[in-house]
Amino acid sequence: MSALTEEPKSTLLKERRSRLWDHIKYEHLAAGTSAGVAATLVLHPLDVVKIRFAVHDGIHSTPKYSSIPNAFSTIYRTEGFWGLYKGATPNICGAGASWGLYFFCYNAIKNFIQQGNVNTALGPGSHLLAASEAGLATLLITNPIWVVKTRLCLQFANADEKLRPNQRYKGMFDCLMKIYQAEGVKGYYKGLTPGIFGVSHGAVQFMVYEEMKNRYQYYKKLPISTKLGTVEYLTFSATSKLMAVLATYPYQVVRARLQNQHYSYENATDCVRKISLHEGWRGFYKGLGTNLLRVIPATMITFVIYENVSHLLLK
Repeated sequence: MSALTEEPKSTLLKERRSRLWDHIKYEHLAAGTSAGVAATLVLHPLDVVKIRFAVHDGIHSTPKYSSIPNAFSTIYRTEGFWGLYKGATPNICGAGASWGLYFFCYNAIKNFIQQGNVNTALGPGSHLLAASEAGLATLLITNPIWVVKTRLCLQFANADEKLRPNQRYKGMFDCLMKIYQAEGVKGYYKGLTPGIFGVSHGAVQFMVYEEMKNRYQYYKKLPISTKLGTVEYLTFSATSKLMAVLATYPYQVVRARLQNQHYSYENATDCVRKISLHEGWRGFYKGLGTNLLRVIPATMITFVIYENVSHLLLK
């Protein structure tokens, strides 16, 4: 009797997996990757400035900038043009991989929930679930790349002599090797805990974006799979990103502090406690202005390219 009960369960599980596999479309991977790479190439210097603002705690000897223009001019003067592109290689790899995997996983899960009918409207809860699952999968794969990007962005001029040799990096692969030699595999997953909380960022963004698209298409009496215009994609992506950033930005500050090589905290809780003690609530929003200047245009570029490329490939 037990064997007879187990067989249908096993068959059902195989069918479920088969159905999920059937909803995977590599066009979303290609479209997301190309969109992420393009946006990062244009806006990486703002990411460097954002990270440097985020890790300055007023205690350790990290550079202090009076404003965003001052940060740009100081970095350019002391480190040259390429100082603004420190960490660009892992950032481009990370952004391409992250956006590609995110769109790939998200659309597979979303299409699975829709049972293959792309014109089936889902509710906010379903969009939130699909985006959360996609975000967690993407984070576990790409966190090592983000650790490397943060370390390279934080190589300040005249600061190398204060670091041990295994904390001075020549490039992405040198950084990967030295982190492994000095810290082991755990070093690749520093900042993972706040990163997991940060999955909510992408979930909120995608939920708002999808809801705005669906409501607009319902208002226009269009199928929800209909391709919209560039203005609509720009508006929906900018609005959804702004709402997600304001709701979840503090985790990015905590994550950057945990990943940097100039000073360290015991864990995420210790980091939160010390920021609160020494910097107050404002400490959790350091670099927010620079971040908004970077992520809003980046998201607009990413989503416009993704939507157009994916519709072209799927056609």
